[in-house]
Amino acid sequence: MSKFHSVYPHVLPNISDWPIYKLARDRQEFIALLEEEVMDKFTEKYGDDLEKIIAKTIYLEKKRCKENPWKIDPANEIKYWSALGKEFQNNKSSENPDVKNRQLLKKITNRYCEEILGDFKIKTFKFARRFLTSLFKRLLTAAADRRHLLWGSRKKLYKKISVAGAIEKVRSLMTKGTVVIVPTHLSNIDSILLGYAMDGVAGLPAFSYGAGLNLYDLELVAYFMDRLGAYKVDRRKKNPIYLETLKNMSKLSIERGVNSLFFPGGTRSRSGELERNLKMGLLGTIIEAQRSLYQDGKDEKIFLVPLTMSYNFVLEAKFLIENHLRYTGREKYIKSKDQAKSYRNFISFFWKLFSASSEIYLSFAEPMDVFGHEVDHEGNSYNQLGQELDLKEYFMMNGSLLTNSQRESVYTKKLADKILESFRKTNIVLASHMVAFTAFRLFKNKYKDLDLWDLVNLGEGAFKIPMDDFVAALDLVWGRIKALVEKGKASTLDKYSNMTTEEIAKEGIANLGVYHNKKPLIMEDGVVRSQEYKLLYYYHNRMTHYNIDIKQEKEPSQELILD
Repeated sequence: MSKFHSVYPHVLPNISDWPIYKLARDRQEFIALLEEEVMDKFTEKYGDDLEKIIAKTIYLEKKRCKENPWKIDPANEIKYWSALGKEFQNNKSSENPDVKNRQLLKKITNRYCEEILGDFKIKTFKFARRFLTSLFKRLLTAAADRRHLLWGSRKKLYKKISVAGAIEKVRSLMTKGTVVIVPTHLSNIDSILLGYAMDGVAGLPAFSYGAGLNLYDLELVAYFMDRLGAYKVDRRKKNPIYLETLKNMSKLSIERGVNSLFFPGGTRSRSGELERNLKMGLLGTIIEAQRSLYQDGKDEKIFLVPLTMSYNFVLEAKFLIENHLRYTGREKYIKSKDQAKSYRNFISFFWKLFSASSEIYLSFAEPMDVFGHEVDHEGNSYNQLGQELDLKEYFMMNGSLLTNSQRESVYTKKLADKILESFRKTNIVLASHMVAFTAFRLFKNKYKDLDLWDLVNLGEGAFKIPMDDFVAALDLVWGRIKALVEKGKASTLDKYSNMTTEEIAKEGIANLGVYHNKKPLIMEDGVVRSQEYKLLYYYHNRMTHYNIDIKQEKEPSQELILD
């Protein structure tokens, strides 16, 4: 079971003491260092292949501008890359093409640095904080009582964002080194809610965090992104110069003590599952940064904190699951609109959140060092036998601190495994997850001869089950979850221990159906059924990693069993 915490005072009350503010204050100096670092990396990595790298980058960027333009792109972008292409061609016939190409590389790197790096300002951050608080409080009050236009209380607002886990240790480590939060990722609103919750509830200074450039299409969201410490990530750009700039920006900011937050899965979970695979690139920069600090003679440590986010309903669930099914089912699906790119849906989501007996749950896992070892409140690392560790030894070779990319790649994979294990342990299983999992397994068993894509496209009346039979199946699932919680392999809410399985079923069905027009599950006239099987499948997937496989001792009346 998970213990939830009240609101904490700020670890660093003065915003001018926040590392992210200091980075923004010295923005141009940081960009100059970043450019130098990227140039050195390219010289080291590619050497004589620099001409090929530049040619590839210009080609891919011109192709992106023509085939996949976004309204957030600079108005002159196609002209810019066309001009660079001509400059590159002219370099070939110049007296010193190598020097010219390095100048061109620096120009491209500078453009990417300016594009990626955000700009944190105290005044605008305070305004963003007040604005979000006022907006959320107003929605909370209006949702609770539509007849009154009074402002809601901040205390009630914070109760809608429940925070659990090792917060005290995280707060302590903020004063001992650099903290990197690595959360699960479900929705485009994750960044806003995380930034708001960690500031207002956990009392942590703002983090530097990556936000997809596509979010900046929505002006309201874009306005706050820069002011909550965001740096832009354009996933369309796959060229080596952009990726190297992005990686080194992360590494260099962490080295400078800027607390960071990034989604290690890379993007929103399309299927609704917890992350099963992590992106090694940004994770690797954390290990690189720790090694670089030691090589510079500094003893500062970097700490990782896995964090799971649990929602009863997800803003873009329909878009995400159709995207997932289209990818896995190919021609059987067409693209639907991303619901997050709409002011109306954005406000509607929060309205439904505040009007329902529903919260957003953030679960902080036990912090670890860059190798996945346990750390104490002072930041000391320990192995499984409780012996204190000196992390410098992991970077030593023949008595010296050396860079070894292959060795660090192995370290990164082991760290990823530790984070995934932590996600599974600290994920808060909600009643809505359990009812969705149970219902879809029963549904799937009834039509066991159909493949998934045909299954989720069946008509609305294809699945019905008496409430008594549904509760019997849910009881088996709830029993397995309790067993996992006792073994420390899952987390859930304390209140469920005092509820009957039928009460859990009713709460889960009610919360699961709050946001969507077509409900994943509804209960009426003593029968449980679904109006939207794709959504039911999406919410079911939140529990697939627990590998629950239970048979009912007594078959229900409609011959539906949990497979």
